[in-house]
Amino acid sequence: MSGHSKWATTKHKKAAIDAKRGQLFAKLVKNVEVAARTGGGDPAGNPTLFDAIQKAKKSSVPNDNIDRAVKRGSGLEAGGADYQTIMYEGYGPGGVAVLVECLTDNRNRAASDVRVAFTRNGGSLADPGSVSYLFTRKGVVLVPKSGELGEDDVLETVLDAGAEEVNDLGEAFEVISEATDLVAVRTALQGAEIDYDSAEAQFVPATQIEVDADGARKVLRLIDALEESDDVQNVFANFDASDEVMAELEND
Repeated sequence: MSGHSKWATTKHKKAAIDAKRGQLFAKLVKNVEVAARTGGGDPAGNPTLFDAIQKAKKSSVPNDNIDRAVKRGSGLEAGGADYQTIMYEGYGPGGVAVLVECLTDNRNRAASDVRVAFTRNGGSLADPGSVSYLFTRKGVVLVPKSGELGEDDVLETVLDAGAEEVNDLGEAFEVISEATDLVAVRTALQGAEIDYDSAEAQFVPATQIEVDADGARKVLRLIDALEESDDVQNVFANFDASDEVMAELEND
């Protein structure tokens, strides 16, 4: 089980009580707006928009905010920004590989924020291509545990839809597939009336670097610093931390 997954779950669990909730809302709304601009404002014909809306709703973003983002993105309402996706690559403490996905209307600001976060937290930016080859674009669906739902139930539902593996993350199941099979996997879950929290394409590391509690603290400090930037949408890292290490961190 990769460290990025455990951290994603921990972060998801904390989201509702996180003091940065407003910042989280802004990033989710930005995702909705960009998805609408890229593929149109009808979720039925735009799977990326459907999933962006689903994730925003699951994170308690008000429906009004979501609706306005769809209208801005599809051109029905003025005020939409020209967001660009930019990937930055770098190394964190202990040689952990880090991919930073930005969605920004100001490339200089985004680059500056990312550079400062790396520099102040024991990391360094790397040349394009030097880190990205360690990651593969995959479809990732998070299914919260509920009732009698077990790992075998989830696997049986999604296997024919192209799922490659199902991981038990403690409070949720993580379904991994090829990015191109993401919609089919999500649709299979819907057909079986199995609730899911999010369905999106992510960069999953091919191999992980094992870190101890101190190493994990340093890497997570860097991730926190990167996510402080409004331009940073996602951070992916190839660290692996044992359950014991993660439990120790949660007790900090």
